[in-house]
Amino acid sequence: MRTVLYILTVLGVVGLAFWAYRENYATQAALSHAADLRQNIRERHERLAVLRAEWAYLNRPDRLRDLAELNFDRLGLLPLMPDQFGRVDEVSYPKPPEVEILNAIEVSHVPGDVEEAQ
Repeated sequence: MRTVLYILTVLGVVGLAFWAYRENYATQAALSHAADLRQNIRERHERLAVLRAEWAYLNRPDRLRDLAELNFDRLGLLPLMPDQFGRVDEVSYPKPPEVEILNAIEVSHVPGDVEEAQ
């Protein structure tokens, strides 16, 4: 009986060692994957910063003004005039939707109403 207990104990220890070994390598793989993702995110942030700087450089007002003047005839651009802009009161806003009230409760005359007080 004692030998069976020893054998089961040894098998349990070997099983736990195998499980711990697998978990260790799975954890290391997950940490490595997370580090790769962090590096990828860092590279993307750097690339995004470069793209934003390039966009700001290309959208400089003086550069755009020069391009507009160079391509004025080809693009058919017109100079901005004050009469091209509208006023706020000229904007046609949509009418608010009518809300249908279902199961409305009719309120009849209630004692102590405003009309009685006068």
